[in-house]
Amino acid sequence: MASVVLSEAEKVYIVHGVQEDLRVDGRSCEDYRSVEVETDVVSNTSGSARVKLGHTDILVGVKAEMGTPKLEKPNEGFLEFFVDCSANATPEFEGRGGDDLGTEIANTLYRIFNNKSSVDLKSLCISPREHCWVLYVDVLLLECGGNLFDAISIAVKAALFNTRIPRVRVLEDEEGSKDIELSDDPYDCIRLSVENVPCIVTLCKIGYRHVVDATLQEEACSLASLLVSVTSKGVVTCMRKVGKGSLDPESIFEMMETSKRVGKVLHTSLQSILHKEESLGPKRQKVGFLG
Repeated sequence: MASVVLSEAEKVYIVHGVQEDLRVDGRSCEDYRSVEVETDVVSNTSGSARVKLGHTDILVGVKAEMGTPKLEKPNEGFLEFFVDCSANATPEFEGRGGDDLGTEIANTLYRIFNNKSSVDLKSLCISPREHCWVLYVDVLLLECGGNLFDAISIAVKAALFNTRIPRVRVLEDEEGSKDIELSDDPYDCIRLSVENVPCIVTLCKIGYRHVVDATLQEEACSLASLLVSVTSKGVVTCMRKVGKGSLDPESIFEMMETSKRVGKVLHTSLQSILHKEESLGPKRQKVGFLG
């Protein structure tokens, strides 16, 4: 993961500030940096989104392709995740430097979406055991400025909200062979409900307190973090500890309560901006990821 080297004096300054609920950039411990979200930024995808969170820049594209349902879930479609850590994001990703991080992020996303409540996978089934929609979710890290997991989860949710899947009909002839017909109307499509898609809230333990949306400098002062995936209703769906340090049970409980509070606000803000952007329709001014 991208990291910065700090002197002891800088670390002391950051840690003492956090204990007083005042961070270097003026935020309190439970404040996010401003988040920029833009959907429909890549033309040849079924859905896409770009999220900028401080100096963290994420691009997500979703491609819907027809496939065969998994044997153990014959009447459901499924999602596949691929994470590319661009060498432009940080020199540490050069060569195969970002592979481990990419795998770690993809595995975390699989864990979050590996339950029935996140996305209605049955709506992706075309004909049981034969055809279903497979959503290939490609995540590209353009810049790393701390708090990667939160930014990626926001971008994935926004891209899934923007995803449009063509409506198909299964036609069966007299001999029993099935034919699939795609609708010609580009507006005749299926939309996914993302209401229950969780967002990740990462809490970094610094000194005796914990902060949300840590910068790279704050991450350098933290020995342990807790990744909590929270739904819009404040339900915790999964949790993961990262870092070499340890967390006592009381801290974990406090961090979970914080994640529920912060997660609800995050979801509300994200939903309102996504609906607002969609309501603008073709009049919306596009920035794009080169803007």
